[in-house]
Amino acid sequence: MPKVFKYIAPSIPSAGVYFFTTDADILYEVRLGRKQSDILSANIVFGVLNDEFEGEEYVLTNKGEFYSVMMTILEIIQDFKTKNIKVHHYEFSGEPTENNESDNGPTKRTKVYLKWAKRIFPENEWKHKLKGNKVVIERL
Repeated sequence: MPKVFKYIAPSIPSAGVYFFTTDADILYEVRLGRKQSDILSANIVFGVLNDEFEGEEYVLTNKGEFYSVMMTILEIIQDFKTKNIKVHHYEFSGEPTENNESDNGPTKRTKVYLKWAKRIFPENEWKHKLKGNKVVIERL
């Protein structure tokens, strides 16, 4: 079973900015930002903050912690979702990992993230759709 790393939640639950550090000492930030046009919609963004990756927050770290990182992000989203029960719409996308990935459709990362998102947003309660390279999740 993948490990869930200890994370730091925001002191104000609606703030939506979380942090965690992996066993390989990789610092991640997970943001669930509200949209200005609809405060009950949130964009999910996460990435690496370590200086060693030269500001590239979407870098592949290759530290063998993928499943634990994803389990931690799932726990964080679940925490936010539980504390912000009126949010009815979430969006996220995965940045390209290769130069030949198309800008028109979903990237490999987006497809992987969609599979993980279905663990938090069950299909009997939430509608999942791909819109270009974006995953849109809406409460039924």
